[in-house]
Amino acid sequence: MTHDAPRLLACGDTAFTIEFGDRIDPALSARVRALDAALAERPPPGLVETVPTYRSLTVHLDPLIADPEATGRAVLALAGATQASAAPERLWHIPVVYGGAFGIDLAAVADHHGLSPGAVIERHAAPEYRVAMIGFLPGYAYLEGLDPALALSRRPHPRPSTPAGTISIGGAQALVASIAAPSGWHLLGRTPVKSFLPGRDPVFLLRPGDRLRFVPIAAGQWDALAAAAKAGETVVELREG
Repeated sequence: MTHDAPRLLACGDTAFTIEFGDRIDPALSARVRALDAALAERPPPGLVETVPTYRSLTVHLDPLIADPEATGRAVLALAGATQASAAPERLWHIPVVYGGAFGIDLAAVADHHGLSPGAVIERHAAPEYRVAMIGFLPGYAYLEGLDPALALSRRPHPRPSTPAGTISIGGAQALVASIAAPSGWHLLGRTPVKSFLPGRDPVFLLRPGDRLRFVPIAAGQWDALAAAAKAGETVVELREG
């Protein structure tokens, strides 16, 4: 079942969710971002935090200040009246070392799809992706735009640890991982870019709505770029608009 009219879902006495649909859809993601921006511009009393996802926005409130039911109804009305904007967007070019020790699942993904590793790299690096949401762990960027020909169910046995900067796919999604963590996704490569770095301004590099492209680089470029990133440099090309 799909539903394009936003609906209000209660989340206890300190939060509620505005849900725009039940699928991964760029149009739904745009509506989520538009509502999030509207609340950031004019936050209701007691607003603590908003959490945007592919298809919904969760709003956390201080119940000593806000009435969750009344605020929820007001935000639901706002959701119905808010239109996705055509504001300037950021385009990131993310360097990636594919395969080998940097992408240990590249060959297996290629075998599964009957492609060469080079063809997988070409297909993965060809699209322009959009950051749909940041979540699960700090700075994890979930991306829309993966070539459907590369879609692949997650691994049956997750790994207990995968490196920071991992570029991976799972199902119909693509991911830029920010920190070392367990994962059941397929690891195609790694970027020296630190999308999450405490003490740097900005701490979080990517945000929902950003566009990005993956740029394959040689393994020999890794050490210099990784050292620069550790020192706080972004080591990534940014284009506005």
